[in-house]
Amino acid sequence: MPITGGCFCGKVRYQIEAPLGPGRCCHCSRCRKAFSGAGSAYAEVVPGSFSWLSGEENLTFHETTPGWGLCFCRTCGSTLCGTAGEKVHGVTLGSVDGDPGVQIEMHIFVDSRAPWDHIGGDAPRYAEFPS
Repeated sequence: MPITGGCFCGKVRYQIEAPLGPGRCCHCSRCRKAFSGAGSAYAEVVPGSFSWLSGEENLTFHETTPGWGLCFCRTCGSTLCGTAGEKVHGVTLGSVDGDPGVQIEMHIFVDSRAPWDHIGGDAPRYAEFPS
C-alpha cells in the first residue's frame, strides 16, 4: 500500500511506493528556520519510489546548499520534501497522511538546538550527524 501525503492547502499531493527509511529529527539552526519550529522530522525515501500526484506546478524550490534543497507549496508554504540533485531524497513526516510507518530513531545536531527545545523520548541524540 503506497504512502501518500501533501501540503496544508491540498494543492500538492505525492505518493511513495516503498517503505520510508529511518525517521530523524534535525535540530540545527537551518532546519529551525526552514520548518519554523524546533527542527525537522523527516525520513529518506527509496530512490525512484516517490512521485507527485498533483500540484507539481505549485511547487517552489530552495537550494539550501549546492546540490541539496527543499520543496515547498507555493500557496500555503508547507515544506514537503528534501532533494538531492533533481530527485526527492526525503519527505517531511508532518506532510504524510496518517501513520508514516516510522518513528524518530535519532536526533541530530542537538548541540545547536534552540535553548527552548527540550527533546523528549528515548531516541539517541547526536551532537552532529553520526558517522
